[in-house]
Amino acid sequence: MVYLTPLLSGFIAAAIGIIPPGLINMTAAKINLKEGKKNALWFVIGAVFVIFLQVYLAVLFARVIDNRPDVVTLMREIGFVIFSILTIYFLFIAKEPKTKKKSKIKKSSKKSRFFLGMLLSGLNFFPIPYYVVVSVTLASYNLFVFENTVIFTFVLGSVLGSFAILYSYIAFFGRIEKKTDYIMRNMNTIIGSITGLVAIATLFNILNYYFG
Repeated sequence: MVYLTPLLSGFIAAAIGIIPPGLINMTAAKINLKEGKKNALWFVIGAVFVIFLQVYLAVLFARVIDNRPDVVTLMREIGFVIFSILTIYFLFIAKEPKTKKKSKIKKSSKKSRFFLGMLLSGLNFFPIPYYVVVSVTLASYNLFVFENTVIFTFVLGSVLGSFAILYSYIAFFGRIEKKTDYIMRNMNTIIGSITGLVAIATLFNILNYYFG
């Protein structure tokens, strides 16, 4: 039960970070449509492997700065700004993806798809600052502690969440492609609501620090 919170926190954090259509999840879906599920899964495994390293490094960095109250406060403020921007983006700016013309993808080996997943995931530096903010924010609410077993559980949750969302793109993208407009409109609202609640909670935490 002690490890359930960091496991779920990692899973939810990963889901929020990967659900929006991006290079990695859309490439996974495209490979599945063109080359089959096996190659797509190898691509996802490669991407998730790098995500594991990124999350682990991010949490280790967060553990270092967690002993600095001034830095923690700064990270909370940065987190508030990030989550506020995400809320505004998903609720008011994000648009439904336009249907793109189908492009040919050459048949490739599982090995090449695995390394392609690693490459695209490695080129995405967003997870590191994202998980630093998430872990520091969770720690400020006593929902996370920087102990090795808890860190591993959080990282495991992030890996499982990342894999689950990427697999969902592989498994369901072909079926929901025609309903993308409806699904994306609702998905943006859900994500924006979640980030909005996190932003409000973080703001109260900041105000309590300065005026409490």
